Amino acid sequence: MNIASEVAKRLLQINAIKLSPQNPFTWASGMKSPIYCDNRIVLSYPGIRRFIIESFAQKAEAFKPFDTIAGVATAGIAHGALLAEQLALPFIYVRSQPKGHGRQNQIEGELRPGAHALVIEDLISTGGSCLKAVEALREAGCEVSGVLAIFTYGFDEATAAFKTAGCPFDTLSSYPVLLEEALRENYIGPAELQTLQEWRKNPGGWG
Repeated sequence: MNIASEVAKRLLQINAIKLSPQNPFTWASGMKSPIYCDNRIVLSYPGIRRFIIESFAQKAEAFKPFDTIAGVATAGIAHGALLAEQLALPFIYVRSQPKGHGRQNQIEGELRPGAHALVIEDLISTGGSCLKAVEALREAGCEVSGVLAIFTYGFDEATAAFKTAGCPFDTLSSYPVLLEEALRENYIGPAELQTLQEWRKNPGGWG
């Protein structure tokens, strides 16, 4: 089984990923986009949720050794906790910034001295939020084995950012694979495919 294609197909089936070249979405950054990804929807579908976690477990083999799973708040928390349960490993999660009250934690859970963590994220766009979590873990004395996410848009900016940070990463599926699957399953036609490919080449200037 091709994991990347199967993940893309299932995300399309449940509308976790929506393609709308003619009526673009507006991201929080203000950027116009013909794609919107919300992998939280996976959590509502037990069969697909199980497939995602089993795929994570398979891909995680390449990042060994690690002894802790770290989810990136907020979307990576549930997927990370499920993977930690699957692998019978400790789980922690990392906030985007320290909590403003109480113990003011940025890392929640028990981070053991000398821990090696595999970081779990749902989506990689620019890689910024994920790499902030990696930085926080490293500052706390944790060795980061790498990052695993469900999906990536494949932006060059993200690839460069992970390289600069010296942090390996992988994803279950990607934008090019998604387009192949969307065309095969008739979610889009050839003209829409061209529009979606053009966005990928210049997302900031598209639309």
